[in-house]
Amino acid sequence: MSETPGKQQNTAAFYGQAVASFAVAMAATAVGIYQLSADAWVRGFLAIAVLYLVTSSFTLAKVIRDRQEGSAAPSYTPLEKR
Repeated sequence: MSETPGKQQNTAAFYGQAVASFAVAMAATAVGIYQLSADAWVRGFLAIAVLYLVTSSFTLAKVIRDRQEGSAAPSYTPLEKR
């Protein structure tokens, strides 16, 4: 009765909620920048800054995930036979 620990997968609902949340946040930010009463160059600068923050966030999340996966020791439960 040996089970190899597999990689834990997220549920479809969790994935959908994360995608929807990201889409709503980006849309709200875009509408807010568009409705801002400022010159076009200010709105353009803010839009580029938001895109830079988004890409940097994705990169940082990937680096943190890769570091955690690389240093993770094999997991086992105390009652598991070796």
